[in-house]
Amino acid sequence: MDFAEGVPCWVDAMLPDVEGGKRFYGELFGWTFQDDADGRGGQDGRGGQGRQGGQDGQGGAGGEPSRSARYGRPARSRQYTLALLDGEPVAALAPKSDGRMPTSWTVYLATPDAPALATRVKGAGGRVIMDPVPVGPYGTVGLAADPEGAVFGLWQPGTHAGFGRQREPGSFCWTEVYARSAEVDLFYESVFGYGSPDLADEPGGGGEDFRVWSPAGSEAGFDTAIGGRAVMSDAFPAEMPPHFLNYFAVADCDAVLATARRLGGRVRDEPVDTPYGRIGVLVDNQGAAFAVLQEPDRRSG
Repeated sequence: MDFAEGVPCWVDAMLPDVEGGKRFYGELFGWTFQDDADGRGGQDGRGGQGRQGGQDGQGGAGGEPSRSARYGRPARSRQYTLALLDGEPVAALAPKSDGRMPTSWTVYLATPDAPALATRVKGAGGRVIMDPVPVGPYGTVGLAADPEGAVFGLWQPGTHAGFGRQREPGSFCWTEVYARSAEVDLFYESVFGYGSPDLADEPGGGGEDFRVWSPAGSEAGFDTAIGGRAVMSDAFPAEMPPHFLNYFAVADCDAVLATARRLGGRVRDEPVDTPYGRIGVLVDNQGAAFAVLQEPDRRSG
């Protein structure tokens, strides 16, 4: 599977207890797991959201230098665990090497040239937390933050392109950044060349301050959108940093929320129906936030 520049191509979660994460997500999404210390995540850590409330424990830029320190060290004691759906890679779980690091999901955006992308990030007012480094033959990974501090990854593929499955139940389907100001649009459009229509300009948009992103070179619009930007309202705690929220597709939103509760997770935002499907926001049993989306054609009745 090929990914145009700026398109989400991978997600991973940093957790205090990977075995506990395997039990939680294995039952929630039907994932199986492959401990891959020398595979896609042959580093000591990372390899790899939309419309509802914020994330507990989601880090902004704070504490990122210690997070990035895990890269570049052999993963002999801290395995990078691939999550598989029907045998195809869909995500990964990795152990936190420092308890001060946030327990969170991170999205990785594809690029054919990670060093060039890192240069554009800095030129547009963002910050490169970890300079791009090669991960064996699998690709080149980096970590960056936008001008407000929302963190995202960079992935230049080698033998590992990214998701083997997406936009089907149990796999990634969407990401969006929650910002304090719409001024971050200038950053993302400058760095990635996104075409960016506003939801408020669309029929039924209701005046909501939400912008969707279409990859450079495609016709900008909701049919080609791969992510977006929301502005945090006064309903969000003032101390909550800007952050990305990652979404996974599910066949039954309410059933997944009930399962998450039974497994020790909690529902951050109760499910709501939107024109794009039924959405709920969860926090797993270790504190990492994510969202689930049941597409309209999967609703019962």
